[in-house]
Amino acid sequence: MYVVESKGGAIACMLLALFFLGTWPAILTLLERRGRLPQHTYLDYTITNLLAAVIIAFTFGELGHTNDGKPNFLVQLSQNNWPSVLFAMAGGVVLSLGNLSTQYAWAFVGLSVTEVMTSSITVVIGTTLNYFLDDKINRAEVLFPGVACFLIAVCLGSLVHTSNAKDNKVKLDKLGDSNVGEKGPTSNGTNSNSKKDLENGSFKLEKAKAGTANFLIELESRRSIKVFGRSTLIGLVICLFAGVCFSLFSPAFNLATNDQWHTLDDGVPHLSVYTAFFYFSCSCFVIAVILNIIFLYRPAFNLPRSSIKSYLNDWDGRGWAFLAGFLCGFGNGLQFMGGQAAGYAAADAVQALPLVSTFWGVIFFGEYRKSSKRTYVLLVGMLSMFIVAVGVLMASSGHRKH
Repeated sequence: MYVVESKGGAIACMLLALFFLGTWPAILTLLERRGRLPQHTYLDYTITNLLAAVIIAFTFGELGHTNDGKPNFLVQLSQNNWPSVLFAMAGGVVLSLGNLSTQYAWAFVGLSVTEVMTSSITVVIGTTLNYFLDDKINRAEVLFPGVACFLIAVCLGSLVHTSNAKDNKVKLDKLGDSNVGEKGPTSNGTNSNSKKDLENGSFKLEKAKAGTANFLIELESRRSIKVFGRSTLIGLVICLFAGVCFSLFSPAFNLATNDQWHTLDDGVPHLSVYTAFFYFSCSCFVIAVILNIIFLYRPAFNLPRSSIKSYLNDWDGRGWAFLAGFLCGFGNGLQFMGGQAAGYAAADAVQALPLVSTFWGVIFFGEYRKSSKRTYVLLVGMLSMFIVAVGVLMASSGHRKH
């Protein structure tokens, strides 16, 4: 099997994982804003997420010759390594719960703030756990200042959300007469709140400018999860729950591949990254399918009821959902490959994925357009903390001795 051994190779894996893991949430957000039910999207996403793990296992996990110390993927499937397998599957369960939660949090507090809060909680808790599990191979004097930067970022992220929510309220309050000439309302007297699909409708509308009140109303009328009138506290609580889930999946995977608690019998080799990732993704897939089928018939947040038949017939956006699953699957695999080489605490640098998500949010979704100076100052401060944090965590990379 292929093993990443150099620090440079590990950092390359982390940077590529950072891009992948920061991009797939933007794709799912795009589909939700176009009105596709999140249950349908997540079921599609989870199929290719598992497929990515299978591809990695049968390529990197089967490269080269196998031996007793480093068996290939297929050899390990028949070995007595169930304690480690259960750790890997537990990691998959909490990751699935976290990912499922964030797709609802994006609607309430936005893509950028959701990623900032969940990633920062992940680093503060998960990185600390991984540091001790990895026998302190990462330099503490470098690692923990990086963790502190993430902690500052989560505070700034909360302030950004609060400030932006106030900006949006002011825009909506001023909608009346001040927006009569704003682009967005139709020429025949209808407004942006029309239930017609503004992208695929039967008549042509001029879209509202990003950042305006009409844009916010247009978005609300089109998206699948309606958030107007709901407390943003709901979104922040979901972010907190997702962050705790995310903080546990990497330590569980670390235990699966390195057996720090000595649960394997003597002579049984540790799970390779690829075998552990396969079991990890299988449990993630099973939990996602079970929960989303339940949500089809018993939806949350007043979403419309659906069915398996409706899901199978819903091809609008399916290709994008499949792409998101591949990006997430390969991103997680690269993160684990880098973590096995340089320490899982350093690999948590990929939790700076809000750098990428915020870029997509601003460019494609109009987040923070026409906001106040206070919001922009807080946003720049938040992103600056992430840039510093990702550099510091990567600089703390160590080298695993075995």
